[in-house]
Amino acid sequence: MAVGAFADRGADLELVGIEKRFPGFTAIENLNLTIPAGSFFALLGPSGCGKTTTLRLVAGLEEPTNGRILIGGTDVTNQKSFQRPVNTVFQSYALFPHMSVLENVAFGLRRRKIGDPVAKAHEALLLVELDHLAHRKPQQLSGGQQQRVALARAIVNRPALLLLDEPLGALDLKLRRQMQLELKTIQEEVGLTFLHVTHDQEEAMTMADTIAVMNKGRIEQMGEPQQLYELPRTAFVANFLGQSNLFTGPVVSTTSTAIAVDVSGQKIVVPLERAHRVSGEVTIGVRPEKLTLHGEAPSDDAGRNLMGPGTVIDVSFSGVSTQYLVAVPGVGTLVVFAQNMAFGPAAHVGAQVWLSWNVDHGFGLDDDPADSPRFEADLDTKTIAQQRRSSLLTELEGA
Repeated sequence: MAVGAFADRGADLELVGIEKRFPGFTAIENLNLTIPAGSFFALLGPSGCGKTTTLRLVAGLEEPTNGRILIGGTDVTNQKSFQRPVNTVFQSYALFPHMSVLENVAFGLRRRKIGDPVAKAHEALLLVELDHLAHRKPQQLSGGQQQRVALARAIVNRPALLLLDEPLGALDLKLRRQMQLELKTIQEEVGLTFLHVTHDQEEAMTMADTIAVMNKGRIEQMGEPQQLYELPRTAFVANFLGQSNLFTGPVVSTTSTAIAVDVSGQKIVVPLERAHRVSGEVTIGVRPEKLTLHGEAPSDDAGRNLMGPGTVIDVSFSGVSTQYLVAVPGVGTLVVFAQNMAFGPAAHVGAQVWLSWNVDHGFGLDDDPADSPRFEADLDTKTIAQQRRSSLLTELEGA
């Protein structure tokens, strides 16, 4: 059998009215989700949002309190995990240390008494480019190679649905980035349906065709990575999927193409097609990399929003770009990412600057500022920046 035989498409997954309650709290609240066959789907969210519980429900490791789970149109809600056409790759690879790589991959085939397990195991190892290491023991492999063996062991069983539970979390930073691309390539080659659970935003955006952002047991927003990033619907999505500068104010005028919002006396324009709310008090935003720093007040331009003056309170060099924190009176602290096109920062701590951005780069959220948020929103951009820096240092130390 050729390697191409592994390219049969997987099955679609449908979750209908799924609820999961544990004593004292609800992990998942009325979840409805359809994942098309053959797609790479990411469930993204912070710890405690319900994403891992969702994966365990699909795998058959937990039972839903209410709702149905359908794989390829077949209701599997009451089936045991071993009865479902599903395999899971966990963060801990759980390879048998006393077996060779080949024996690890063939193990499941032997248990199920499937014919020609050795040949099928070789084909799976060819797919992940490890057949030349088939007779080594797992401890003789690197972390990335062990991860690929675990993937081959899952794929060789030809599941309709492959579940990935943060499988790259144990890898160092550089290898994780490499494996993101390799996983995506493998998924495209085998054509299975991949459901990937992660809290890593970059990982989800690099690999997935579609992302569902979860928060407290619900899906806040779902769509293609670029769509979610460029046009977030809620403050949670805007701040979890990257960083955002958010402003709140009343809509003071509306045209056939845009709304104008008063933000502490400064008029900010947002295109109608990029605004979820167009009247009353609204929250609008712009991504840090869309902003431009100016040492002097620029001339008025109908196509650009202008904010300032403000004072630079922090400058952080990160190689490719420099992050600036700018305190604007009456507005708060804004984050600016500027690509390092020349030697040295564009502005120093204490400098007075103005900020501008293309009107088409702004967005308006669906959140009602009068409502109490369902989450603890951290709108202190300096805190966000410090958390991001701490997270990166932790990653690098682990590497």
